[in-house]
Amino acid sequence: MFQNSRQKTRKNSLHVLQREGMEEGRKKYRINQRWVPLRAISPYLVKAVLISEDDKFWSHEGFDYEAMQKAIEKDIKAKKFKLGGSTISQQLAKNLYLSPSKNPIRKIREAIITWRIEMALSKRRILELYLNVAEWGDSGIFGIEAASRKYYGKPAAELGPEEAARLASVLPNPRRFNPLGSQRYVIHRSYLIYKIMVRRGIVVPEYEEVSEPAKVRGADNNAP
Repeated sequence: MFQNSRQKTRKNSLHVLQREGMEEGRKKYRINQRWVPLRAISPYLVKAVLISEDDKFWSHEGFDYEAMQKAIEKDIKAKKFKLGGSTISQQLAKNLYLSPSKNPIRKIREAIITWRIEMALSKRRILELYLNVAEWGDSGIFGIEAASRKYYGKPAAELGPEEAARLASVLPNPRRFNPLGSQRYVIHRSYLIYKIMVRRGIVVPEYEEVSEPAKVRGADNNAP
């Protein structure tokens, strides 16, 4: 099920992406995707994505049960079935093998595939695949290399901490948010990601930048 061949994995992901576009009635667009190994991706970007999407990635076995419980409680209150709280492994299962439907049967299939992914692949390989197939824009931008070149005109290996925080901030809804945009959500979320990176010692900025990084200024410090 999980071939080591990069070409086969890429072909499978593109098939799912094209099918998703058809199901949503979207116009066809050219998919912009460049595959790179994990070692060719900035450590800042890797850390920012983990903080944003799955902070327990290295310790869980595919599922963050605490996050799932909170998502279920939120669904019950809203009387809707969304079930968020997905880990990177779950998102990879969805991106590679499943349709965008959110019905219960699809979630069961997602759980099974996630378990198999965790059993078959190393954490580094899962992370590498995810960063290469994640969507980063509403015009066919997939994978961090294509996103980095599109938004910052540089390879993913050269991304700085503030750029990484911006790119990570839009992952929950890349078709709505632009990492270079001035949307309040992007400003707040990227600032919070950056603050966590500083607090954990991932980033050691100049003194004057600690409280207000140049590219994420304007954020409300009291934002959730």
